[in-house]
Amino acid sequence: MAAANSSDLVTDPKLIFRCKKCRRIVAAQENVVIHERGEGEICFKWKKRSGDPGERDKEPPECSSIFVEPMKWMQTVEEGNVENKLQCLGCNARLGSFNWAGMQCSCGAWVTPAFQLHKSRIDECRT
Repeated sequence: MAAANSSDLVTDPKLIFRCKKCRRIVAAQENVVIHERGEGEICFKWKKRSGDPGERDKEPPECSSIFVEPMKWMQTVEEGNVENKLQCLGCNARLGSFNWAGMQCSCGAWVTPAFQLHKSRIDECRT
């Protein structure tokens, strides 16, 4: 996959992601799955579009999540669920969700399988 999201995530090997609530490390840069940026709103179903014709010509929004590979702390994945929420092992805060069949990113791209962590729920830290 192309590194189209290089503006979103710096390719720094010492970049780690922590839970905002308890500061537990949930992922590192090497766990991030880079995806090609989608075409924005035209990739979504009709009902999910804003309806503003001027929005289609704009550049797709920045991804609001990162996608990672499955990790041991993801208990619901270990239990054999096909899709569920991802909770922090330390404080049980909801960090994102996963679906083995895939999910659509906020930029419009499909990621399969998808283990999505919301950027609003995690901190990006350099070590």
